[in-house]
Amino acid sequence: MFLDIAWAMAPGQDAGAQGAGSMIQSLLPLILIFVIFYFLLIRPQQKKGKEHKQMLDNLKKGDKVITSGGIYGVVEAVGTNTVALKIAENVKAKFGKAYIATIRPASEEE
Repeated sequence: MFLDIAWAMAPGQDAGAQGAGSMIQSLLPLILIFVIFYFLLIRPQQKKGKEHKQMLDNLKKGDKVITSGGIYGVVEAVGTNTVALKIAENVKAKFGKAYIATIRPASEEE
């Protein structure tokens, strides 16, 4: 009697193949979401970070810059991790290199 019940409850031979297909179908939306996030969020952020690092590596004396705090200045000296900026006549300040947001274009007014 119990043997008949056990056979009735056992999965068929096609159940293994169907389970694998079902698993792929359930993971497909997650994979699709990851791909969309990669191209819309992760990749542009990495590109922007790479451009900022290249800009900091090419920083030289005389460049007009803006810090992330909004301070306008002219580069006086460049160290490995710091930048000395002239922000007014006889006023120099030292900033972390990572806090330089952008180089001002030459056409911008003072």
